[in-house]
Amino acid sequence: MPIDFYYAPYSPPCWSVLMVAEALDLELNLKIVKTSDGEHLTPEYLKMNPQHTVPTIVDNGFALWESRAIITYLVNKYGKGSPLYPEDPQARALVDQRLYFDISTLYQRYMDYLIPQMLEPADEAKLKKVEEALGFVETFLEGRQYIAGDNLTLADYSIAASVISFNSVGIDAFKTPRIKAWFERVKTVPGFSKSEEGAKLFGNVVKEMINKKSS
Repeated sequence: MPIDFYYAPYSPPCWSVLMVAEALDLELNLKIVKTSDGEHLTPEYLKMNPQHTVPTIVDNGFALWESRAIITYLVNKYGKGSPLYPEDPQARALVDQRLYFDISTLYQRYMDYLIPQMLEPADEAKLKKVEEALGFVETFLEGRQYIAGDNLTLADYSIAASVISFNSVGIDAFKTPRIKAWFERVKTVPGFSKSEEGAKLFGNVVKEMINKKSS
């Protein structure tokens, strides 16, 4: 039975799930959630996910949300032994640290910079914090081919899904040499085209909202 996947095509956290599912050859029953129509606030959705966020999966009655939790779950259940989420405690801890960095620092700072622009001018101080976070990513890649080592892991999928949306709103995420070289490698992973398509949608949504504010 395929896994139900509730998502918004323009949402960066959804893209990593799509890529990981393709890498694991998992069938997803795609269910687009139109947040603009309040579909994430219906009683049915809230019963499944009281935080009313996307992405959300339902796997044989088991509901889970937060993209980084979802991708680790998918590998734990359907890709046991996969190098995407190594079983060695130290290697896995490094992947986990990068995933936590993504949700708490990189993507969070990006949203802190981006969302207020729907109502007010861009805050250059917040942009500096985004650039600092990208500097950390550049440091992570020192002496490594990928974010958490010399092999592709879930950390690459998660952080790639975050940074690919940066350029769509005018932030050059690939101006440093290690990130630029890493991104060229990551572009070859299964399902990456879904992120590129989503980034275009995301950029259009953001630009439309900012234009509405200024009109």
